[in-house]
Amino acid sequence: MFSIAAYGHVNPSLEVIRELVARGHRVTYAIPPRLKEEIAETGAEPVPYRTTLPSPDSDPSAWGTTLLDNVEPFLDDAIQALPQLIEAYRGDEPDLVLHDITSYPARVLAHRWGVPAISLSPNLVAWEGYEEEVAEPMWAEVKASERGRAYYEKFTNWLVENGITQHPDPFVGRPGRSIVLIPRALQPQADRVDENVHSFVGACQGDRTAQGDWARPADAERVLLVSLGSSFTKQPGFYRECVKAFGGLSDWHVVLQVGKHVTADELGEIPGNVEVHQWVAQLAILKQADAFITHAGAGSSQEGLATATPMVAVPQAADQFGNADMLQGLGVARHLPMDQADAATLRAAVLALVANPEVGRRLAAVQREMAAEGGTRRAADLVEAALPDE
Repeated sequence: MFSIAAYGHVNPSLEVIRELVARGHRVTYAIPPRLKEEIAETGAEPVPYRTTLPSPDSDPSAWGTTLLDNVEPFLDDAIQALPQLIEAYRGDEPDLVLHDITSYPARVLAHRWGVPAISLSPNLVAWEGYEEEVAEPMWAEVKASERGRAYYEKFTNWLVENGITQHPDPFVGRPGRSIVLIPRALQPQADRVDENVHSFVGACQGDRTAQGDWARPADAERVLLVSLGSSFTKQPGFYRECVKAFGGLSDWHVVLQVGKHVTADELGEIPGNVEVHQWVAQLAILKQADAFITHAGAGSSQEGLATATPMVAVPQAADQFGNADMLQGLGVARHLPMDQADAATLRAAVLALVANPEVGRRLAAVQREMAAEGGTRRAADLVEAALPDE
């Protein structure tokens, strides 16, 4: 398995890896050192490599503001990581490669080794017509720019140097085989996805006690979790609005995760029913929560669905806006743009969702659908089915 050191990309795969180890397979997991302990806890062998990607602890501005700002670091990191990984696996080549969608070296290595490769996708996948409807309009300006042409030339040359003639776009977006670690309910245009390539297995969450636990206060009538994930968390004004919205509601207990770029002191006076943390055991809290204000990242969205927790989605970047729309379309969430997320609107949205019995019914229905997709066991079955015959 190959991934980057980002919880949103690693957490979805952990239980699949744990299950494969439990079934007797030897599993290595190439990962930057920051998350090697989380990997070792599954029973897999961490294979550390040096990364040049911005750390999740970095200021969000480290990722820039444009599409090229966002994607160039992954190519640069892949180019410098590949020689490290070739050397790390020399004489110990695997029978099958699993990889996160961001791990470009993994597909190159699988090609070099002549072994099958399977993408473990932590978010949406391309459907029939995706390129024409989404990708081409989004990339048109980039491809017309000098910087964009240089990016594609660099990517193409790197692939050709490694014996791959495929264009960078399908190389990144069209894997030959994919196990999708989100529920089908979160996939746009799901009826147009080629399920001979992409298998939806839903949430693979399992036991995450190694990442911490949380105990619901005995006197808490309702519990609200507020979290914008691990990357785009530098939002002190938003957190102040959350404190203002629920700090005066004695029947609500609020768990507020603010990340590493905001301190509790920046939020003013903190009422007794609000606890503020840089990091929390999100899944443990959601299992006990009554509502969730989330950035609608793929991992957080499916955790909210799997625990049947009503959500107010305040997206920050990337696929989060689409996820927020999907959640709202399912009838289990309210999509609230950041510029509208004041205290009064946040409070009204949460209270309306929790009070609406139809939201609870829809959440229960989606939760059942997700369970039927098979989760961890089905994902491991699919991996085993792709292993070459001995």
